[in-house]
This record gives sequence, C-alpha cells and structure tokens, in this order.
Amino acid sequence: MKQMNKFKQTLFLVLLALFILLPFSDTFGQDKVQDHYMNTRTAKGLQELFHYNGKSLPFLSSHRGGPEKNMPENCMATFENTLKYTYSMMEIDPRYTKDSMMIVLHDPTLQRTTTGSGRVIDFTLEELKKFRLKDTQGNATEYSIPTFAEMLKWAKGKTIFVLDNKGVPIESRVKMVEKQKAEAYCIVMAYTFEEAKVCYQMNKNIMMQIFIPTIDKVGEFEKTGVPWRNVVVFVGHKMPVDLAVIKMIHDKGARCIMGTSRNLDREFIEGKVAGIEQLKDGYDAIFTQGIDIIETDIPVPVSKIFTNANAIDPSFMKFFRKK
Repeated sequence: MKQMNKFKQTLFLVLLALFILLPFSDTFGQDKVQDHYMNTRTAKGLQELFHYNGKSLPFLSSHRGGPEKNMPENCMATFENTLKYTYSMMEIDPRYTKDSMMIVLHDPTLQRTTTGSGRVIDFTLEELKKFRLKDTQGNATEYSIPTFAEMLKWAKGKTIFVLDNKGVPIESRVKMVEKQKAEAYCIVMAYTFEEAKVCYQMNKNIMMQIFIPTIDKVGEFEKTGVPWRNVVVFVGHKMPVDLAVIKMIHDKGARCIMGTSRNLDREFIEGKVAGIEQLKDGYDAIFTQGIDIIETDIPVPVSKIFTNANAIDPSFMKFFRKK
C-alpha cells in the first residue's frame, strides 16, 4: 500500500512538472523560430520609419526575397522563410503578361526561373500559372508564378515591398499600389528624378527609392521639389567614394541603402569563405560608415551575424513585431 501511495505521489509530481513546464518547452533545445513582421499601418507610418532622425535603424532588404535551395526568388514562400530569421523589406520585380496582367518575375524570359521557356510577354496569365518556379539550383518547386495583386494582399502587416521596374512604368506601379490600398507597405523604385516627380505628382503619400551615389546628385534631386520624406536613397553597390554624401542625405532626413549582392554576398555564395561568420566585419563596417539598410541576396545567412532586433532604436519598435 505504501509503495502504491509513493507511486501515486511520484506520478502526481511528474504530471505537475509537465503542466508547469509545457508552456515553456520551446525554450529548451533549439531556439524557437518566429516570424519577424514589419507593419507601418499607414503611409505616414512608412514615412516615419524611413525618416532619419539620428537614431539607429539597421535592417535588411532582401533582393528578390532572399532565394535559396527549395526557395525560389520572387516567391511568397521564400519571403515567409526569410521572415522566420530576420526583419526585412522585399525587393520584387513586377512585369506584364500577354494579357496585360501584372505578375512578379525578374527575367523577361522563363527558362532560368521557371519550368517554362520563351518570353513572358508571349504567355497569358493562365498559361504562366501552369509553370513551376525553380530554386537557386535550378530545381523545380511546387510554387507557381505569383501575380502582383496576390503578393500585395499577402504582404499587408508583414513586410515592405520595394517595387522594381521590369517593363512596368512607374505610373502603372503607382496605380496598382493605389488600387490595393498598399501605400503603407510599398516603396516604388524611381530610376530617374523625372520618374520621382511623376510619382509624387500622382500620389504625394507614396514612398520611393531613388538613386544618389554622389554629392552632386543630392543637389540635383533637391531641385525636383519632391520632399525628402518621400524617399529612401540607394547609394550604390559599394560604399560611396565620398562618405560625405551619406551625411548629406541624413541631414535631409532620409535613410541610405547599399547593396552587397555584387561583392560581399558573392564571397559567400561562391564559397570563397568557409562561413558567413568570416564576413561579419565587412557587413558591420557598412553600418558603421552610416548605411541604414543593406540590400542582400542572402538575408538568412546574413541574419546569423546581424542581430538587428538588438540594434533598432526602441522608438521604432512599434513598427516591428515577432509572431
């Protein structure tokens, strides 16, 4: 009888311990993976996020979403995978189909990124949906080519899109953003200052990514009349020769983006280093020299050496959340 009572007591204690510890079980062993979502809620919120006020805001922009093995570029599943590891914007590539529908695909032809072949413009949306997207190794996946509208619907409350121009005029990209009421989470890429003026005239709430690599270009943009609150500035794929341009852009109240897809990223992708850790000093130096946002092809590896959640100033954390 005493043994039975002792067994019951032991069983009770075990069950009690499990009841207490179960809610915290994901803290043991492997770290829990969480979604890193960005939500500015309004167009004014987006402008506030990108307004430079001297406070730290280092995070990533994922070029084509950060494709890797089993994860194709310009694919919502790939975006979701990236956001498991880091806060990030997503640079994407809208283009037209034969029947004037807007899809998201980088190349004008199909063969590199899909199971199809030929020119995108020669196929209707229905025909294109039959093809599967390929990953970075050329393997077919289960994913189909997304429409721009599908992507905009998915992104709300999760991330911010940077809309490149792949044969879609800036006027059309602005109209699609307006149609989907996506001003709070879309940045339209303007390759020329004339395009920036057109965008601002159409919709004064829309944010743009513009290109300013030199001090002279700062003065040239100033003459357009487009407010600096409406832009984030891409300074190039390497550090500007004259770092004063970064300070000038900051003094105007805008933040700076620099791309690493043509240099640091390549060292990792091409196996020139044993691991991403060996490139940490290189990525850190970019932020140290004043860049706010890195556009990268490899956001998941970079996230392992870049703990941006600890670097973002607390005043901006209202725009970031983990789910």
